[in-house]
Amino acid sequence: MAETVVPPNIGDDPVIEASGLGHTYKGGHTALDEVNLALGTGLFGLLGPNGAGKSTLMRIICTLLVPTKGTATVYGYDVTRKRREVRELIGYLPQEFGAWRHHRAEEVLDTLARLSGLSNRKERRRRVAETLEMVGLDGVADRKVKKLSGGMVRRLGVAQALVHEPQVLIVDEPTVGLDPEERMRFRQLMNQLGRDRTILLSTHIVADLGGGCREMALLDGGRIEYQGPPEDLLQRAVGRVFEVTADAAAAERIEGDYEIVSRAVTGTAVTLRGVTANGMPDAASPVETPTLEEAYLAFMAARGRSEAARQDDEVAAEGSTGGEGAA
Repeated sequence: MAETVVPPNIGDDPVIEASGLGHTYKGGHTALDEVNLALGTGLFGLLGPNGAGKSTLMRIICTLLVPTKGTATVYGYDVTRKRREVRELIGYLPQEFGAWRHHRAEEVLDTLARLSGLSNRKERRRRVAETLEMVGLDGVADRKVKKLSGGMVRRLGVAQALVHEPQVLIVDEPTVGLDPEERMRFRQLMNQLGRDRTILLSTHIVADLGGGCREMALLDGGRIEYQGPPEDLLQRAVGRVFEVTADAAAAERIEGDYEIVSRAVTGTAVTLRGVTANGMPDAASPVETPTLEEAYLAFMAARGRSEAARQDDEVAAEGSTGGEGAA
């Protein structure tokens, strides 16, 4: 077993840092352009539309992709020059984790723990059991992966990323296709794990971030357009989120002109809640306490990206209603 890499004591320095980071693929597509990020302990949300460059950024941090310019470090270790050290410090849950269909959950975790360097059998078995309990799978340890629900498979993916006790957890689009209950359990797990480690969670579904997100960044077109606490983004949305009640004909006109977040019908009246970049509909009232989803949509609308935001909202709605399925 290789010597364990211990995170250096770097005081107040960031755990993960990117400076001038960029990546252009062979076909000429620039996925990242001058990305600058710094984050410490806690849950950090990376939010943006599909194709914004989130997965490219995470693959670079995980040492799976070499950037074409700039630098990225984990606990001060350069991700291109110190790959072994970085890999011992991080756990990675990719978008897809559904292999091992004919193996039992504890077998999968035991094998991956061994590959992570846990060679002592007694210690490995202890750690496997401990990790399965941590993610709520101790009751199905003997169940084959193909018999697990979609949410259980995602939690098994978290377990494999945690089994070697990393200081940093990288999670890419974790809840697409999960039902509402599993999504809630996943958010609670991330909030719990983020108390004593660094978690970078990439998503285009705003609700994935939950209430435990310490800081977030919005990535759009390969560039970081915002970085800061969710409260600051919410404050920016004040005056840009509205609610209005109108008849069906007027509501249809409003829906054609504004980004609508929700729609409720009571008799002949339609109540709309939406976001705006410039002015509100007649008779609309500003919403005093926008949600984080509304703040994100308002931010995107102000950037002229309302159509992209609408598509992301539809994907989020689909993800929130998807049923459990066998892996």
